[in-house]
Amino acid sequence: MMQIGPYTFKNNLVLAPMAGVTDSPFRQLCKQLGAGMAVSEMISSNSLLWGSKKTLRRALHEGETEPRCVQIVGADAQLMAKAAQHNVENGAQMIDINMGCPAKKICNVMAGSALLKDEVLVGKILEAVVQSVDVPVTLKIRTGWDKQHRNGVRIAQIAEQAGIQALAVHGRTRSCGFSGNAEYDTIAEIKASVHIPIIANGDIRCPETAQYVLNYTGADAIMIGRAALGRPWIFQEIDHYLKTGEKYPSPTISFIRDTLLTHLNNLYRFYGEYTGVRMARKHLSWYSKGQPQGATFRNTVNRVDSRIEQMDLMCKFFAQ
Repeated sequence: MMQIGPYTFKNNLVLAPMAGVTDSPFRQLCKQLGAGMAVSEMISSNSLLWGSKKTLRRALHEGETEPRCVQIVGADAQLMAKAAQHNVENGAQMIDINMGCPAKKICNVMAGSALLKDEVLVGKILEAVVQSVDVPVTLKIRTGWDKQHRNGVRIAQIAEQAGIQALAVHGRTRSCGFSGNAEYDTIAEIKASVHIPIIANGDIRCPETAQYVLNYTGADAIMIGRAALGRPWIFQEIDHYLKTGEKYPSPTISFIRDTLLTHLNNLYRFYGEYTGVRMARKHLSWYSKGQPQGATFRNTVNRVDSRIEQMDLMCKFFAQ
């Protein structure tokens, strides 16, 4: 169990925010399949973008289990505070600040993990956001800017002083991107240096690793990102293992097909047919990885433009 502010979660498993992936249909699916908490895709603090269709969709949490957590990104303390207020007025019950994204287009505007270079600015942004809203504010960081500048411990202490209520740490520096192995040592150091809940993130792909990371780092929770793509039931598997020490039965082909059917229908409903079909393509690719004839299926399914054709191909693929 994990608590952040007034919210107690059913377990300590969190779905990582991923741009273009953790939309409302995917968050709901992961919560149904065992995730205790899920965070929205990041929303820019640039107020010019708030009215855009894409931003409005990203912040939509209709019918989701609470709390509704929205992630914001930006490099200006006042704009970030305004973005936090705007999202809370629109129903966000928690605000998460992104200082972990390694993408060039985010770092080039000194946002995301680029902020780790400027500890004074980090403090200003965190204080401004925390003081601007009356909901819990959390933060996601990396262990530092590069291997020579691992300042995760100092950033964590700044965060705690600013009133941040939980901290997710991706165990890599900004310069590492997603390569190399996650640094669980640094996460353990961060955990030992503060009193707020720490959520460990990076390379957790199976229940055994989840247990190892919790034990090794002392973290209060773990965050799963890429390992949930095409495998949202990973939360169920980890939850079961952490509670019982036993492996959860592997999903049957019919379970995978039914999960995907639900997911596709929710995507079509959420985005409409045109965008829904296009959003579904990457998920179809992820779900079919490792299945026989998967490559042929992906090649064919990525070329169809209608919901009916997409569904038909998917059902035929799983029937074989």
